Amino acid sequence: MPKIPVTFACGLYDRMLSLYTREVEPEGIDLNYIAMDSVRDIFDRMGARQEYDVAEMSSSEYISHLCAGNCPFVAIPVFPSRMFRHSFISINIDSGVLLPKDFEGKRIGVPLHTMTAAVWQRGHLQHDYGVDLSSIDWVQGAVNHDGSHGEPAAVPMVRPARVATDPAGRSLSDLIDQGEIAGMIGTALPNSMRHNPSVQRLFPDYRSVEKDYYRRTGIFPIMHLVVIRRALHQEHPFIAKSLFDVFNESKKRAIERLRGDTLRYMLPWLSCDVAEINELFGDDYWPYGVEGNRKTLQALVTFMAEQGLIAAAPAIESLFVPVGE
Repeated sequence: MPKIPVTFACGLYDRMLSLYTREVEPEGIDLNYIAMDSVRDIFDRMGARQEYDVAEMSSSEYISHLCAGNCPFVAIPVFPSRMFRHSFISINIDSGVLLPKDFEGKRIGVPLHTMTAAVWQRGHLQHDYGVDLSSIDWVQGAVNHDGSHGEPAAVPMVRPARVATDPAGRSLSDLIDQGEIAGMIGTALPNSMRHNPSVQRLFPDYRSVEKDYYRRTGIFPIMHLVVIRRALHQEHPFIAKSLFDVFNESKKRAIERLRGDTLRYMLPWLSCDVAEINELFGDDYWPYGVEGNRKTLQALVTFMAEQGLIAAAPAIESLFVPVGE
């Protein structure tokens, strides 16, 4: 039986490398891996035109579309991107912000109000530091260039927040440099941090903060998941399990490479970091599947509901098609 041709757009991560090199291949699928540096471009092209058969996708965008009842995709519990985000909260100390609680009543920048990283960061600010998110005026825009951060296929928020853009379209980096926003959240640090000593991280010792967060909660924040065009899945439902299995095998090989005796990455103390990570997280610190991620996924959908992106937190099982895990 001929293999089904499938296009797959994704960043080129270590956990995907064996799939990209065809060291491992999905059963019954002829996979064309389209490696892209800009995941925002993947999201926009997939969201607007379903340009690929399978793609890496923003978790919050997928969940918003699914809850709105107009989602052209199904998802599998594979998570190409996870990241602690405390390190990407920036402040201008001249604006009177030194502590998380100081965000209240301020203008705060965000690349996209609905982006997954921002959902997590607002959740941290609210739940761990008692910040009243309703008191904040959000300014949306690109971090280090003028204009917008992508063109997402937006789903209206259930409870709109106070979100505006800079009338001149200036970057968030320029705005925080000039003190026109007191801080910013998102996925990148402002370039103005390099020359303005008043522009700083909210959490200078962010690694300790993030490790403490994991120890307290057991949550390693999920950023992106993998979606399949709904029409393709309906025609060939076996694709979901075939992809889930091969993604798992590719990730397993990436972990084995990290633990090998060859320094494969230009990180002099990589072996020390790997040992520390193993001690903190255990053997599989990048789990796929629902059960190993239930607590993390529950936190994400809870934050989305609290922040007005969706009406109510959906059941975790409803987010994914079965993959026989």
